[in-house]
Amino acid sequence: MIQVDLSNIRSFVPEDWFTSRQGRLEQARAMLEAGNGPGGDFTGWVHLPRDYDREEFARIQKAAKKIQSDSQALVVIGIGGSYLGARAVVELLKSPNYNLKQKNTPDIFFAGNGLSTDALLETIELVKDRDFSVNVISKSGTTTEPAVAFRIFKNLLEEKYGKDEARKRIYATTDAHKGALKGLADAEGYEEFVVPDAVGGRFSVLTAVGLLPIAVAGIDLEA
Repeated sequence: MIQVDLSNIRSFVPEDWFTSRQGRLEQARAMLEAGNGPGGDFTGWVHLPRDYDREEFARIQKAAKKIQSDSQALVVIGIGGSYLGARAVVELLKSPNYNLKQKNTPDIFFAGNGLSTDALLETIELVKDRDFSVNVISKSGTTTEPAVAFRIFKNLLEEKYGKDEARKRIYATTDAHKGALKGLADAEGYEEFVVPDAVGGRFSVLTAVGLLPIAVAGIDLEA
């Protein structure tokens, strides 16, 4: 149970502030846990550490080990919550300068979060002569920035390895049932992971959205 020490704010908060709101706060917590309040359709993150897909979790760990064994770099393509959670965890638990550190895990580059040609070209230059894999993250597959970046890196992989080998280096994290990326992943035979319907992008770091890049960085998902 998490305990919060509020003693240092007593001089700023009226004595009865918490007691007068206790009932409403407890009601809000109950609604959040039950998922029956406003926005309840997107509260799946509340129970993620308990209610997760064990089979997919095992596949994430297996995919991370494969990427570690056959790639010197991983390009994570996504925008907003699709990449910021993983980036934050890697920077916190490894280093803000992760790619510059000596290590036995692949470098991780983030793309598809903007439309800067210079940034995209720099990333291409950094990976084109190295063995690399791609993790494309998009629930719909139609968001402009990641869609453009994925097309470019997909072509780069296919030119470098050939179509059959390239598809083994592409990991798609997307909707379980529908969307442009889901359709492409099914058609091409990419390894697929799920963006859960009940989890918004900003809360998705403990789903496959964040866990695959985090595991590739060598962070123990079961610690």
